[in-house]
Amino acid sequence: MDVFLIKATQLILALAFLIIIHEFGHFLFARIFGVKVEKFYIFFDPLTEIFKWRPKKYYGFFGKHIDLNKDGKPTDSDAAAATAAQVDSDINKQMEPADKTKKKKKSFWGETEYGIGWIPLGGYCKIAGMIDESMDTKQMQQPPKEWEFRSKPAWQRLLIMIGGVLFNFLLAILIYAGIVFATGEKYVAFSDASDGMAYSPAAKAAGFRDGDIPLTADGKALDYPGESIIDMVQAKTVTVLRDHRDTVAITIPEKFIFRLEDEVKSGKSQFNFLTYRIPVSILQVMPGEGAAKAGIREGDRILAIDGTSTPSLVEFHPALDSIAESYKKSHGAKQATVDITLARAEGNAPADTLTLPVTLSEGNKMGVGLDVDITHFYPVREKSYNAFTAIPRGIEMGTERLTSYAKSMKLVATKEGAKSIGGFGSIGSIFPEKWDWVAFWNIAAFLSVALAFMNILPIPALDGGHVLFLLYEIIFRRKPSLKFMERAQMIGMAFLILLLLYANGMDIIRLFK
Repeated sequence: MDVFLIKATQLILALAFLIIIHEFGHFLFARIFGVKVEKFYIFFDPLTEIFKWRPKKYYGFFGKHIDLNKDGKPTDSDAAAATAAQVDSDINKQMEPADKTKKKKKSFWGETEYGIGWIPLGGYCKIAGMIDESMDTKQMQQPPKEWEFRSKPAWQRLLIMIGGVLFNFLLAILIYAGIVFATGEKYVAFSDASDGMAYSPAAKAAGFRDGDIPLTADGKALDYPGESIIDMVQAKTVTVLRDHRDTVAITIPEKFIFRLEDEVKSGKSQFNFLTYRIPVSILQVMPGEGAAKAGIREGDRILAIDGTSTPSLVEFHPALDSIAESYKKSHGAKQATVDITLARAEGNAPADTLTLPVTLSEGNKMGVGLDVDITHFYPVREKSYNAFTAIPRGIEMGTERLTSYAKSMKLVATKEGAKSIGGFGSIGSIFPEKWDWVAFWNIAAFLSVALAFMNILPIPALDGGHVLFLLYEIIFRRKPSLKFMERAQMIGMAFLILLLLYANGMDIIRLFK
């Protein structure tokens, strides 16, 4: 129970923080351009809210409110019993000019109601004059006001809509920069990776071999991976240590970087250029799946599949697929059964070698999570950052995470990918069992990147849907009809609700599987 509470607390804090930053991006651009933001809410508030507050106007709980005077103190007037609808009406009147010659100066913050809802599935800014989650169609039937979203130029509305995504991505960059500034960065030097590197097909065509350990690029020593890879790609000659005894010089072909880019785009390689060779170590065993039924445990290391050696993850994945497909073809079966040879250590005793038959899923999966953290297998070094070097590294890390996440999303369209979709339970499970601020902020940064990417997808009800319609308006010089926008918003919201139910339903199924 304590573990559940720790994970749940971290999840709620992270989501609340990311939602505030995301909605503040919309809020800030809206207010800069003079657009009224009627509500700014963390979490959703159908029927009623947990808490609401409007500066120097009122505050309240669960649908009731108490009026405030100009000093922010409760008043004794009968207005304290006014309904929320009447208060909103008063706010709208205050937004109107007192007369045609003199306008009342509007507060940057004070015209908005801030609150906390009771459904922690997101948050929202209710921006005047647009079709959004509130589905306030009555407002849209009134003549446009100068302070409404719909009255502003398309470029301003575009910036308002991408503000949330932009702020989430900038937040991730700042978090990553803050982490490396505060704690430095742990890494494994090429020279410390005793099993060497694995190389992509384009790299092998240039002369690299699996197991080669990079030494120099045009005479410059290669140590820190983040910088060394760039040096290798741009060099004329790279020297490597081969078989732990021979020094080999490899001539880098012209336009090598473009060959690598083409390789990545074509999907012909599992990775870009090179990656560390690490053993196949079991980090997690899924209950009810083939590996668990066969008796495989966390900490086991896989050595071979049906006698085919798999010394590293690079060899393991293609070998498993190839052997499984061959089995299914020869046996006319939908699922393959393979013999997994593994090493199992018990305490301080030497590891035992055993072979277990494992029945795979139709997608050739064992039902295990593999350890991909190289720091668990090789000596770790540390690199320090100052205020000037931390920001570029934060930008680099944020971009890498965004690119990686975007690439992984294409797998969701597959059968196995659809089964792997998870909801809040899956997200919560990635937080550590014990409170660790560095781990918390690392995960929060990743979730911020994921939130930015998901929100920019061109789906109605998401920011990307609004951006799509605005781009249509900019290109074709006309707005989509109000009826179309209403229907699109409803379809988008229905899709998102169904996706949410499916994702969290999969979590429940896994829990009882």
